[in-house]
Amino acid sequence: MLFTMLVKIYTSRVILSVLGVSDYGIYNVVGGLVAIFTILNSSMGAASSRFLIFELGKKDYPQLKKVFNAALASHIGIALLVLLVAETIGLWFLTHKLVIPEARMNAAMWAYQFSVLTAMVTLTQVPYTALIIAHEKMNIYAYVSFLEVFLRLMICYLLTVGGFDRLKFYAILGFLVSLINALVYRFYCSKNYPESSLSFHWDKKLYKTLFSFSIWDLYGSFAIMGMGQGVNMLLNMFFGPVVNAARGVAYSLQGAISGFETNFMLAVKPQIVKLYADNKIPQMMKLVFAASKYAYFLTIFLTLPVLIETRFILNIWLKTTPDYTVNFVRLVLINNLITSLHAPIVNSFHAVGRIKIPNLICGSIFYLVLIGSYICLKLGFPPESVFIVTIAVTLIEQTTELIILKRMIDYSIKAYFREVVLLALIVTLVSAILPYIFSTFLTQGFIRFLIIGFTS
Repeated sequence: MLFTMLVKIYTSRVILSVLGVSDYGIYNVVGGLVAIFTILNSSMGAASSRFLIFELGKKDYPQLKKVFNAALASHIGIALLVLLVAETIGLWFLTHKLVIPEARMNAAMWAYQFSVLTAMVTLTQVPYTALIIAHEKMNIYAYVSFLEVFLRLMICYLLTVGGFDRLKFYAILGFLVSLINALVYRFYCSKNYPESSLSFHWDKKLYKTLFSFSIWDLYGSFAIMGMGQGVNMLLNMFFGPVVNAARGVAYSLQGAISGFETNFMLAVKPQIVKLYADNKIPQMMKLVFAASKYAYFLTIFLTLPVLIETRFILNIWLKTTPDYTVNFVRLVLINNLITSLHAPIVNSFHAVGRIKIPNLICGSIFYLVLIGSYICLKLGFPPESVFIVTIAVTLIEQTTELIILKRMIDYSIKAYFREVVLLALIVTLVSAILPYIFSTFLTQGFIRFLIIGFTS
């Protein structure tokens, strides 16, 4: 993951430099538009993962095969639905609502169409990835991540040569990387897991269970998507693609850092679900508490130096730093620190299987981000205001999650705040003292960056 993070930071720099601020912003907002249409995928993916892990924990292999094939059939159906929506509503929104220079509309259309193809490949890939994670074969997941990193480096090289439209070429190469990754996962599953063999049959009860789980998860996922890509569209409509480029840079850095926490949780989630399947609730909650702490520690370990040395890092990383990028990065990383605590709580809801109430309530809270952001921008506040709104709403939502989980599982909220939240705050404050002192009297430069990095 450390290697992957460094490569992602490097490739983001090269891609921004090669594409330019405007084209990078166009790709970011166009890809975000496609991502909105794939939102059903995240909810169905969560359902697929939960039921695959649950059946594996019970060692019910015939049912495991049924769940896999039902999940695959469902994701194929979702991919076709996304294609229909993207080629109708999506095209209309692209051509009539997004702020894109007329001279770049053709290139934006190429980027859009290949983003749709990439989304379809990703959609049908989810059950295979979920199966590997359910079996806890993290080494395979790591190998494919290395392959993707290598391919991303190849993209950077290819973009710097030739006299073609780089935005179009970047979209095509991005699709090819997704396709290669999908083929590798499918080949591995077909060779190692008998339950991945195709044998479609109609099981009304199973499909109903999967879709019932995913529909409520969809409500929460749509709210999260609104918090991300919906805000991205608002920034585009109020400020244009240059601000989208700044947001894209901020989220590239956030994605590189949060990759540590995300992959850590990939390893933890199967254990949370399997412990619940075995009715070992105290052990499950002990793991939830520990996972929340370690996820935060992994995140703050990488975030603190970046928060202090944001401007220096961006000056080295990027040849051209879009306006607002420094503030965007800091606000996005602060929000990322807060959200790093909640993944184990969400996995607890998935383990229990009762996700209607948490998604209904917490999803509704997330919609406040869109409403609050629109009001702030309409009143003339700067673009940073949307990230401040996001942080405030995230704090409210995560507190609400803890209260809802208490109604489902017997655990102590007070103990969670004492053993997880309070400890995280203490570690953060203590860790920041020396780096902050050094940042106040040392001249900005590589030596100061090294000292702050080591002391933090």
